[in-house]
Amino acid sequence: MKRIICILLLLCATISQAQEKTFEREVSKISKRIERIAKEQKDSLKAKVIAIDKRLDKGEITKSTSETLKKEVAAYHARRIEKLVSEQEALLQILVQDKTNGKIASSGELDSDYDEENTFTIGSKTFIFKDNDNYFETQNEKREAREKKWRDKGRSSRITTSQFVFAMGINNVLTDNDLSTLGDDYQTWRSRFYELGFTWKTRLTREPSQFYFKYGVSFLWNNLRLKDNQQHVKNGDMTNIETRIDQDLTESRLRHVQMNFPVHLEWDLSKNKIYSDGRKRDRTNESVRLGIGGFAGFKLGTRQYLEYQDADGVDVETVEYDNYNMNIFNYGLSSYVGYKDVSFYVKYDLNPLFKNTETRNISMGIRLDLD
Repeated sequence: MKRIICILLLLCATISQAQEKTFEREVSKISKRIERIAKEQKDSLKAKVIAIDKRLDKGEITKSTSETLKKEVAAYHARRIEKLVSEQEALLQILVQDKTNGKIASSGELDSDYDEENTFTIGSKTFIFKDNDNYFETQNEKREAREKKWRDKGRSSRITTSQFVFAMGINNVLTDNDLSTLGDDYQTWRSRFYELGFTWKTRLTREPSQFYFKYGVSFLWNNLRLKDNQQHVKNGDMTNIETRIDQDLTESRLRHVQMNFPVHLEWDLSKNKIYSDGRKRDRTNESVRLGIGGFAGFKLGTRQYLEYQDADGVDVETVEYDNYNMNIFNYGLSSYVGYKDVSFYVKYDLNPLFKNTETRNISMGIRLDLD
Protein backbone atom coordinates (compact mmCIF):
# COMPACT_ATOMS: atom_id res chain seq x y z
CA MET A 1 0.00 0.00 0.00
CA LYS A 2 2.82 2.43 0.85
CA ARG A 3 4.46 1.70 -2.48
CA ILE A 4 1.23 2.43 -4.39
CA ILE A 5 0.78 5.73 -2.52
CA CYS A 6 4.37 6.76 -3.36
CA ILE A 7 3.79 5.98 -7.03
CA LEU A 8 0.57 8.03 -7.08
CA LEU A 9 2.30 10.97 -5.38
CA LEU A 10 5.15 10.79 -7.88
CA LEU A 11 2.70 10.70 -10.77
CA CYS A 12 0.83 13.70 -9.39
CA ALA A 13 4.07 15.58 -8.94
CA THR A 14 5.09 14.76 -12.51
CA ILE A 15 1.76 15.94 -13.89
CA SER A 16 1.91 19.10 -11.82
CA GLN A 17 5.28 19.85 -13.38
CA ALA A 18 3.85 19.41 -16.90
CA GLN A 19 4.35 22.47 -19.08
CA GLU A 20 2.96 23.52 -22.38
CA LYS A 21 5.27 23.10 -25.33
CA THR A 22 5.34 24.69 -28.74
CA PHE A 23 4.83 22.70 -31.95
CA GLU A 24 8.24 23.72 -33.31
CA ARG A 25 10.11 22.58 -30.20
CA GLU A 26 8.31 19.22 -30.14
CA VAL A 27 9.21 18.63 -33.78
CA SER A 28 12.82 19.60 -33.04
CA LYS A 29 13.04 17.04 -30.23
CA ILE A 30 11.67 14.25 -32.40
CA SER A 31 14.14 15.19 -35.12
CA LYS A 32 17.04 15.03 -32.67
CA ARG A 33 15.94 11.61 -31.46
CA ILE A 34 15.79 10.31 -35.03
CA GLU A 35 19.33 11.62 -35.66
CA ARG A 36 20.58 10.00 -32.48
CA ILE A 37 18.94 6.67 -33.38
CA ALA A 38 20.68 6.63 -36.76
CA LYS A 39 24.06 7.56 -35.23
CA GLU A 40 23.88 4.96 -32.45
CA GLN A 41 22.90 2.17 -34.84
CA LYS A 42 25.66 3.07 -37.28
CA ASP A 43 28.24 3.22 -34.48
CA SER A 44 27.08 -0.18 -33.19
CA LEU A 45 27.27 -1.62 -36.71
CA LYS A 46 30.77 -0.25 -37.17
CA ALA A 47 31.96 -1.83 -33.88
CA LYS A 48 30.54 -5.22 -34.87
CA VAL A 49 32.17 -5.09 -38.31
CA ILE A 50 35.53 -4.33 -36.66
CA ALA A 51 35.05 -7.31 -34.33
CA ILE A 52 34.28 -9.59 -37.30
CA ASP A 53 37.43 -8.36 -39.10
CA LYS A 54 39.49 -9.18 -36.02
CA ARG A 55 38.11 -12.74 -35.96
CA LEU A 56 38.99 -13.05 -39.64
CA ASP A 57 42.55 -11.81 -39.03
CA LYS A 58 42.99 -14.35 -36.22
CA GLY A 59 41.85 -17.16 -38.48
CA GLU A 60 38.78 -17.97 -36.36
CA ILE A 61 36.43 -17.64 -39.36
CA THR A 62 36.76 -17.80 -43.14
CA LYS A 63 36.40 -14.91 -45.60
CA SER A 64 32.99 -16.12 -46.78
CA THR A 65 31.81 -16.49 -43.17
CA SER A 66 32.92 -12.95 -42.33
CA GLU A 67 30.99 -11.57 -45.31
CA THR A 68 27.89 -13.48 -44.24
CA LEU A 69 28.16 -12.19 -40.68
CA LYS A 70 28.59 -8.60 -41.90
CA LYS A 71 25.46 -8.88 -44.03
CA GLU A 72 23.54 -10.26 -41.05
CA VAL A 73 24.54 -7.44 -38.66
CA ALA A 74 23.91 -4.80 -41.37
CA ALA A 75 20.42 -6.19 -41.96
CA TYR A 76 19.77 -6.27 -38.21
CA HIS A 77 20.70 -2.63 -37.65
CA ALA A 78 18.75 -1.56 -40.75
CA ARG A 79 15.67 -3.17 -39.20
CA ARG A 80 16.40 -1.49 -35.88
CA ILE A 81 16.64 1.94 -37.52
CA GLU A 82 13.39 1.35 -39.40
CA LYS A 83 11.56 0.24 -36.25
CA LEU A 84 12.82 3.00 -33.95
CA VAL A 85 12.34 5.76 -36.53
CA SER A 86 8.80 4.57 -37.27
CA GLU A 87 8.00 4.99 -33.57
CA GLN A 88 9.18 8.59 -33.68
CA GLU A 89 7.20 9.19 -36.88
CA ALA A 90 4.08 7.94 -35.10
CA LEU A 91 4.70 10.51 -32.35
CA LEU A 92 5.10 13.18 -35.02
CA GLN A 93 1.75 12.26 -36.55
CA ILE A 94 0.07 12.65 -33.14
CA LEU A 95 1.77 16.02 -32.73
CA VAL A 96 0.55 17.22 -36.15
CA GLN A 97 -2.98 16.09 -35.32
CA ASP A 98 -2.87 17.98 -32.01
CA LYS A 99 -1.66 21.07 -33.84
CA THR A 100 -4.49 20.78 -36.35
CA ASN A 101 -7.03 20.47 -33.53
CA GLY A 102 -5.61 23.49 -31.76
CA LYS A 103 -4.38 21.52 -28.75
CA ILE A 104 -0.80 22.80 -29.00
CA ALA A 105 0.49 26.33 -29.57
CA SER A 106 2.97 27.62 -32.14
CA SER A 107 6.27 29.25 -31.24
CA GLY A 108 4.85 32.77 -31.03
CA GLU A 109 1.92 31.83 -28.82
CA LEU A 110 3.90 31.02 -25.64
CA ASP A 111 6.53 32.91 -23.66
CA SER A 112 8.02 29.78 -22.13
CA ASP A 113 11.54 28.98 -23.25
CA TYR A 114 11.51 25.49 -21.74
CA ASP A 115 13.28 23.17 -24.18
CA GLU A 116 13.90 19.90 -22.43
CA GLU A 117 14.37 17.15 -25.05
CA ASN A 118 13.15 14.37 -22.81
CA THR A 119 9.51 15.49 -22.71
CA PHE A 120 6.42 14.63 -24.70
CA THR A 121 3.19 16.57 -25.15
CA ILE A 122 -0.26 15.04 -25.46
CA GLY A 123 -3.00 17.57 -25.94
CA SER A 124 -2.24 20.57 -23.75
CA LYS A 125 -0.14 18.63 -21.24
CA THR A 126 3.57 17.87 -21.41
CA PHE A 127 5.04 15.03 -19.37
CA ILE A 128 8.69 14.67 -18.43
CA PHE A 129 10.03 11.23 -19.04
CA LYS A 130 13.34 9.45 -19.37
CA ASP A 131 14.28 8.86 -22.98
CA ASN A 132 14.51 5.09 -23.19
CA ASP A 133 15.81 4.75 -26.74
CA ASN A 134 19.24 3.87 -25.44
CA TYR A 135 17.71 1.63 -22.83
CA PHE A 136 15.67 -0.34 -25.35
CA GLU A 137 18.62 -0.53 -27.71
CA THR A 138 20.84 -1.84 -24.93
CA GLN A 139 18.21 -4.33 -23.80
CA ASN A 140 17.69 -5.58 -27.35
CA GLU A 141 21.40 -6.02 -27.87
CA LYS A 142 21.62 -7.93 -24.60
CA ARG A 143 18.72 -10.13 -25.65
CA GLU A 144 20.36 -10.80 -29.02
CA ALA A 145 23.61 -11.65 -27.25
CA ARG A 146 21.83 -14.07 -24.92
CA GLU A 147 20.03 -15.73 -27.83
CA LYS A 148 23.29 -16.04 -29.73
CA LYS A 149 24.99 -17.49 -26.65
CA TRP A 150 22.32 -20.16 -26.21
CA ARG A 151 22.25 -20.81 -29.95
CA ASP A 152 26.02 -21.26 -30.00
CA LYS A 153 25.86 -23.38 -26.87
CA GLY A 154 23.36 -25.63 -28.61
CA ARG A 155 25.62 -25.88 -31.64
CA SER A 156 28.76 -26.52 -29.69
CA SER A 157 28.57 -29.85 -27.98
CA ARG A 158 27.62 -30.11 -24.39
CA ILE A 159 30.60 -31.30 -22.43
CA THR A 160 28.43 -33.72 -20.44
CA THR A 161 25.47 -35.77 -21.67
CA SER A 162 23.35 -38.38 -19.92
CA GLN A 163 22.03 -41.80 -20.90
CA PHE A 164 19.56 -44.34 -19.62
CA VAL A 165 21.16 -47.81 -19.54
CA PHE A 166 19.46 -51.17 -19.87
CA ALA A 167 21.37 -54.44 -20.17
CA MET A 168 20.45 -58.12 -20.10
CA GLY A 169 22.14 -61.42 -20.82
CA ILE A 170 23.53 -64.59 -19.29
CA ASN A 171 25.01 -64.76 -15.82
CA ASN A 172 27.35 -67.49 -14.50
CA VAL A 173 30.51 -68.11 -12.47
CA LEU A 174 34.15 -69.06 -13.01
CA THR A 175 36.19 -71.05 -10.54
CA ASP A 176 39.84 -70.10 -10.06
CA ASN A 177 39.51 -67.70 -13.02
CA ASP A 178 39.32 -70.73 -15.33
CA LEU A 179 37.10 -70.11 -18.34
CA SER A 180 36.63 -73.88 -18.83
CA THR A 181 34.66 -74.03 -15.55
CA LEU A 182 31.91 -71.84 -17.03
CA GLY A 183 28.61 -73.71 -16.73
CA ASP A 184 29.90 -76.52 -14.51
CA ASP A 185 27.27 -76.03 -11.82
CA TYR A 186 24.86 -73.46 -13.24
CA GLN A 187 22.67 -73.58 -16.32
CA THR A 188 24.19 -71.33 -18.96
CA TRP A 189 21.14 -70.02 -20.81
CA ARG A 190 18.69 -69.94 -17.91
CA SER A 191 21.00 -68.05 -15.55
CA ARG A 192 20.39 -64.44 -16.53
CA PHE A 193 21.05 -60.91 -15.38
CA TYR A 194 19.18 -57.63 -15.83
CA GLU A 195 20.60 -54.15 -15.30
CA LEU A 196 18.98 -50.71 -15.13
CA GLY A 197 20.97 -47.54 -14.64
CA PHE A 198 21.75 -43.98 -15.44
CA THR A 199 25.10 -42.72 -16.72
CA TRP A 200 26.82 -39.43 -17.49
CA LYS A 201 29.27 -39.03 -20.33
CA THR A 202 31.82 -36.20 -20.05
CA ARG A 203 34.19 -35.17 -22.82
CA LEU A 204 37.83 -35.26 -21.74
CA THR A 205 38.66 -32.01 -23.57
CA ARG A 206 36.85 -28.71 -23.96
CA GLU A 207 37.02 -29.00 -27.73
CA PRO A 208 35.05 -31.72 -29.58
CA SER A 209 36.84 -35.07 -29.44
CA GLN A 210 36.19 -38.82 -29.43
CA PHE A 211 37.23 -39.67 -25.87
CA TYR A 212 34.88 -39.55 -22.90
CA PHE A 213 34.77 -40.34 -19.22
CA LYS A 214 31.59 -42.30 -18.49
CA TYR A 215 30.26 -42.88 -14.99
CA GLY A 216 26.97 -43.57 -13.28
CA VAL A 217 24.87 -45.79 -11.06
CA SER A 218 23.02 -49.03 -11.84
CA PHE A 219 20.99 -51.80 -10.22
CA LEU A 220 21.57 -55.45 -11.17
CA TRP A 221 19.45 -58.54 -10.71
CA ASN A 222 21.75 -61.59 -11.03
CA ASN A 223 20.15 -65.04 -11.25
CA LEU A 224 22.01 -68.36 -10.95
CA ARG A 225 20.07 -71.57 -11.70
CA LEU A 226 21.68 -74.81 -10.54
CA LYS A 227 21.78 -78.05 -12.53
CA ASP A 228 21.01 -81.64 -11.55
CA ASN A 229 18.48 -81.13 -8.76
CA GLN A 230 20.93 -79.15 -6.60
CA GLN A 231 20.49 -76.25 -4.20
CA HIS A 232 22.64 -73.92 -2.09
CA VAL A 233 23.10 -74.93 1.53
CA LYS A 234 24.74 -72.70 4.12
CA ASN A 235 27.08 -74.55 6.52
CA GLY A 236 28.57 -72.04 8.93
CA ASP A 237 31.06 -69.87 7.03
CA MET A 238 30.79 -71.99 3.92
CA THR A 239 28.07 -72.23 1.27
CA ASN A 240 27.92 -75.59 -0.49
CA ILE A 241 26.06 -76.89 -3.49
CA GLU A 242 24.22 -80.09 -2.51
CA THR A 243 21.84 -82.45 -4.28
CA ARG A 244 18.25 -82.51 -3.04
CA ILE A 245 17.39 -86.17 -2.37
CA ASP A 246 13.85 -85.93 -1.06
CA GLN A 247 12.33 -83.87 -3.88
CA ASP A 248 12.72 -83.33 -7.61
CA LEU A 249 13.32 -79.61 -7.98
CA THR A 250 11.73 -77.89 -10.95
CA GLU A 251 13.38 -74.60 -9.96
CA SER A 252 16.52 -73.89 -7.95
CA ARG A 253 17.50 -70.28 -8.39
CA LEU A 254 19.74 -67.99 -6.34
CA ARG A 255 19.14 -64.30 -6.94
CA HIS A 256 21.29 -61.49 -5.60
CA VAL A 257 20.56 -57.80 -6.19
CA GLN A 258 23.34 -55.26 -6.13
CA MET A 259 23.94 -51.57 -6.63
CA ASN A 260 26.99 -50.69 -8.72
CA PHE A 261 28.88 -47.54 -9.65
CA PRO A 262 30.45 -48.14 -13.09
CA VAL A 263 33.29 -46.07 -14.55
CA HIS A 264 34.44 -46.37 -18.16
CA LEU A 265 36.75 -44.64 -20.60
CA GLU A 266 34.82 -44.54 -23.86
CA TRP A 267 36.11 -44.09 -27.39
CA ASP A 268 33.26 -42.90 -29.61
CA LEU A 269 34.02 -42.81 -33.35
CA SER A 270 30.98 -40.68 -34.23
CA LYS A 271 31.83 -37.93 -36.71
CA ASN A 272 31.65 -34.34 -35.52
CA LYS A 273 29.16 -31.96 -37.11
CA ILE A 274 30.77 -28.87 -38.65
CA TYR A 275 28.70 -25.71 -39.18
CA SER A 276 29.19 -23.16 -41.97
CA ASP A 277 30.91 -20.74 -39.59
CA GLY A 278 33.55 -23.33 -38.68
CA ARG A 279 32.16 -24.36 -35.29
CA LYS A 280 32.23 -28.05 -34.40
CA ARG A 281 29.75 -30.10 -32.47
CA ASP A 282 30.62 -33.63 -31.46
CA ARG A 283 27.81 -36.11 -31.88
CA THR A 284 27.77 -39.20 -29.72
CA ASN A 285 26.26 -42.67 -30.11
CA GLU A 286 26.22 -42.30 -33.90
CA SER A 287 28.95 -44.81 -34.77
CA VAL A 288 31.19 -47.50 -33.28
CA ARG A 289 31.86 -47.16 -29.54
CA LEU A 290 34.34 -48.93 -27.27
CA GLY A 291 34.29 -48.68 -23.49
CA ILE A 292 36.67 -50.17 -20.94
CA GLY A 293 36.69 -49.72 -17.19
CA GLY A 294 35.33 -51.20 -14.03
CA PHE A 295 32.80 -50.95 -11.24
CA ALA A 296 32.40 -51.08 -7.49
CA GLY A 297 29.29 -51.64 -5.45
CA PHE A 298 27.49 -53.63 -2.81
CA LYS A 299 24.74 -56.21 -2.54
CA LEU A 300 21.26 -55.18 -1.49
CA GLY A 301 19.82 -58.64 -0.85
CA THR A 302 19.99 -62.34 -1.63
CA ARG A 303 17.32 -65.05 -1.74
CA GLN A 304 16.93 -68.63 -3.01
CA TYR A 305 13.82 -69.84 -4.85
CA LEU A 306 12.95 -73.56 -4.73
CA GLU A 307 10.03 -75.17 -6.53
CA TYR A 308 8.88 -78.81 -6.51
CA GLN A 309 5.85 -81.08 -6.14
CA ASP A 310 5.15 -82.74 -2.84
CA ALA A 311 3.94 -86.34 -2.36
CA ASP A 312 0.36 -85.27 -3.07
CA GLY A 313 1.32 -83.63 -6.37
CA VAL A 314 0.86 -80.11 -5.00
CA ASP A 315 3.18 -77.44 -6.43
CA VAL A 316 5.28 -75.93 -3.68
CA GLU A 317 7.34 -72.79 -3.91
CA THR A 318 9.62 -71.66 -1.12
CA VAL A 319 11.71 -68.52 -0.78
CA GLU A 320 14.71 -68.57 1.55
CA TYR A 321 16.12 -65.23 2.67
CA ASP A 322 19.80 -65.31 3.57
CA ASN A 323 23.08 -63.83 2.38
CA TYR A 324 24.53 -67.34 1.86
CA ASN A 325 27.98 -66.04 2.85
CA MET A 326 28.15 -63.78 -0.16
CA ASN A 327 30.59 -60.88 -0.05
CA ILE A 328 28.64 -57.69 0.51
CA PHE A 329 31.04 -55.47 -1.39
CA ASN A 330 31.97 -56.31 -4.96
CA TYR A 331 34.25 -54.81 -7.60
CA GLY A 332 35.52 -55.84 -10.99
CA LEU A 333 36.17 -55.09 -14.64
CA SER A 334 33.72 -54.34 -17.42
CA SER A 335 33.85 -53.51 -21.09
CA TYR A 336 31.55 -53.03 -24.06
CA VAL A 337 31.82 -52.59 -27.82
CA GLY A 338 28.97 -51.67 -30.10
CA TYR A 339 27.38 -49.49 -32.70
CA LYS A 340 25.21 -46.49 -31.89
CA ASP A 341 22.98 -47.33 -28.88
CA VAL A 342 23.55 -51.12 -28.87
CA SER A 343 26.65 -52.82 -27.45
CA PHE A 344 27.95 -56.24 -26.48
CA TYR A 345 28.69 -56.07 -22.76
CA VAL A 346 30.95 -58.14 -20.47
CA LYS A 347 31.35 -57.77 -16.70
CA TYR A 348 33.59 -59.82 -14.41
CA ASP A 349 33.89 -59.65 -10.62
CA LEU A 350 37.43 -59.59 -9.25
CA ASN A 351 36.40 -60.54 -5.74
CA PRO A 352 34.82 -63.96 -4.98
CA LEU A 353 31.05 -64.31 -5.04
CA PHE A 354 31.04 -66.42 -1.85
CA LYS A 355 33.39 -66.03 1.09
CA ASN A 356 36.13 -68.65 1.46
CA THR A 357 35.84 -69.64 -2.21
CA GLU A 358 37.43 -68.77 -5.55
CA THR A 359 34.08 -68.53 -7.37
CA ARG A 360 33.62 -65.27 -9.28
CA ASN A 361 30.59 -63.91 -11.09
CA ILE A 362 30.72 -63.23 -14.84
CA SER A 363 28.00 -61.65 -16.99
CA MET A 364 27.72 -60.99 -20.72
CA GLY A 365 24.93 -59.73 -22.88
CA ILE A 366 23.40 -56.80 -24.77
CA ARG A 367 23.56 -53.25 -23.47
CA LEU A 368 21.46 -50.22 -24.55
CA ASP A 369 22.72 -46.66 -23.89
CA LEU A 370 19.79 -44.37 -24.70
CA ASP A 371 20.35 -40.59 -24.84
